[in-house]
Amino acid sequence: MTGRQADPGSALDELRGEGWQRLLAAARRRLERTGGMLEGAVGLTGPSEAERRVVIGVTGQYRPESVKRLTVDLAALDAALCEMHGQSLPTVLARLHGPLRDRPGERRAEAEQRDQLRAALDTGRHAGESWYTAWTEAITGDGTLTRLLRRGDARLVSWAVAVLDRLPVPDDRPPLPLPVLAEWTTGDTKALVAGAPLASLVLRALALRAESDLPRDRVGQRLLWERFGAVADDLASQVLVLNLRATRDHVVAHWLNGAADFGIPFRLTLHQLTAYPLTLDAREIFVCENPAVLRAAAAELGADSAPLVCTEGVPSAACRRLLDAAVHAGAPLRVRADFDWTGLRIVGAALAAGGASPWQMAAADYRTALTAGDSTPLVGAAAPSPWEPELAELMAGQGRAVMEERLLPALLADLAVAMPPRADAPVIPAGSAGGRWPR
Repeated sequence: MTGRQADPGSALDELRGEGWQRLLAAARRRLERTGGMLEGAVGLTGPSEAERRVVIGVTGQYRPESVKRLTVDLAALDAALCEMHGQSLPTVLARLHGPLRDRPGERRAEAEQRDQLRAALDTGRHAGESWYTAWTEAITGDGTLTRLLRRGDARLVSWAVAVLDRLPVPDDRPPLPLPVLAEWTTGDTKALVAGAPLASLVLRALALRAESDLPRDRVGQRLLWERFGAVADDLASQVLVLNLRATRDHVVAHWLNGAADFGIPFRLTLHQLTAYPLTLDAREIFVCENPAVLRAAAAELGADSAPLVCTEGVPSAACRRLLDAAVHAGAPLRVRADFDWTGLRIVGAALAAGGASPWQMAAADYRTALTAGDSTPLVGAAAPSPWEPELAELMAGQGRAVMEERLLPALLADLAVAMPPRADAPVIPAGSAGGRWPR
């Protein structure tokens, strides 16, 4: 037989009409919800005349025009379609609008896959640590695992575990570039670029480990990676210094010493610090948070200022590596930051690493600074001040932050005289905590 064959769906054209559309759509929803069980009934509210006639034809029962809702047993609808078209209700629905979904089966499969992902999370080398447990509970409880499954991104979970297994990078190893870390764990060098789903998943865990808020901006994310030894760019990670001197005989040491001869601020990159390790002069080194302090020291004191390192907020990988070198050289560190919660964390971390003492970070210093002018409100989660608990208590009570710039006259006076640490300042000997600037 030759010629065009009839469209197999053409026999069902009648079922595409107005009278059938809502009825069959309701039947599809019911069957998908129950896994295809031909039990129960479906209803139509406010039926049209065409729908009323279809229901009368299916059920064999007259329904007046005044009826507000019509119901049809699925078994009766299935029987009517078999009689009219020789096909069951599920077959008709599949031919009209595609295969039926088995939603109960999908839910069971999804639950099994979630269980598999939870099991994968438990294989991580950090499993059992409080921050890791908090992370796994968070991504399980807020629907992250479910969303990853439904998007077809379940593999991101095992990849995230693999990334976290390699962090932090050991202290005796150079920082690990993110493209290398991504290649080792996923085979894709771009898997950990800023904004990538895997990067976001891992950063949630690292923020919990660091006991900090999840950073939303690129700079904050870069610094969080650096805290655990992973760097997006070892040229972008820098530290600002003034009058720092080195004893090694190589190009970076020459640059550093030359800048110190003239009191010129100098930036060191992580790449330089890694390629040309520095042995620093063991003189006392002051550490501040804000570049304005270092700029003022360069302008007012020049080459006569004591050595000064600026963290520019939370210390970068380059800053931590430089301060590690200072501690290992036996140089005492005098550390300060803003009188805010982040500042307390910066100073507290430095003291915990060893070889450091607070620099004008006492309750009396804060109280004096408050009287010098208006201050901005304290924001964010509170932090302790282990070197002087009264400071954190006083700050919490006052609810005000004081930036370093307000203390400039006193700070410059210290830098000009390079006074030794105060007798009452708690000093943790270098090496007592491994001599490492902490992550």
